[in-house]
Amino acid sequence: MPLKVSQEMPANLLDDSNKILALFLRTRRESLDPARLGLPRSGRRRTPGLRREEVAMLANIGVTWYTWLEQGRKVNPSTASMAAIADALQCTPAETRYLFILAGLQPSEMPIASKYEEVSAASRRILDTLMPLPASIVMPNFDIQGYNANYCRLMGVDLDNVPHDDRNSIYQYLTNDHWHNLLGDDDIVLPIFIAYFHAGMTEHRGDPRWENLLERFFEASPVFKHFWEQRHEVRYIENHTMTYYHHELGPFKIQKVNWFSAPRDGSRLLVYVPVDEKGERIIAMLEHKEMN
Repeated sequence: MPLKVSQEMPANLLDDSNKILALFLRTRRESLDPARLGLPRSGRRRTPGLRREEVAMLANIGVTWYTWLEQGRKVNPSTASMAAIADALQCTPAETRYLFILAGLQPSEMPIASKYEEVSAASRRILDTLMPLPASIVMPNFDIQGYNANYCRLMGVDLDNVPHDDRNSIYQYLTNDHWHNLLGDDDIVLPIFIAYFHAGMTEHRGDPRWENLLERFFEASPVFKHFWEQRHEVRYIENHTMTYYHHELGPFKIQKVNWFSAPRDGSRLLVYVPVDEKGERIIAMLEHKEMN
């Protein structure tokens, strides 16, 4: 069955912060369970989640004003009112930052916009010293700025032979079969990528590289485009353990550990650390594998 793409989001939505904010608020409100927030069950609910009146009550703001905000009107919310709404909607720090940016308010520690630069000699030495652990240096938009040999062996592609514009881990996942199969199914991987990219895209609106990447993702994968239009979660980068499915070496678990650079420009050193004996053996075997 072909994917049915939502018609809720107009093509120019990325250019309208008020509409994006309204869509996020509504999606977040409808995801909450009134009972878990201690709200009484009064009458039959026609829609899931909280009512607008309940959000306004929890945030101690006017229901009419909040309704206008969910309708995408320009109401110029204050820092205090947006913080109260984020609290009422049980937003994570990433989601709260996202709301502030969409509302035109200044969150703390805004990152510097990213651009491609050659990896420094010091960073190259760090990457090589980490062998046999696969490691890469990744920009906020998932451009791969630097890498060591075992990272290429793990991902199954010699990045030295890949054009700079294609050295992006999301783009490689969408276009490279080995990379895709290594990470797993779209239903698991794409929501994570999209939540990360949603958060970053909002902070880098107007950056040609970010906008070009999003268009390339859409062109490369109708599934990515569908998920982007349907899902509105936001997340910041975090360390986590996942299973990799190597076509020759089998499945194994890896912990992805992120170290952010200083001064804070958004780039991060990403190191792949095995969590058990099988992972240790497979990482050790990578050094003896030939690149295709």
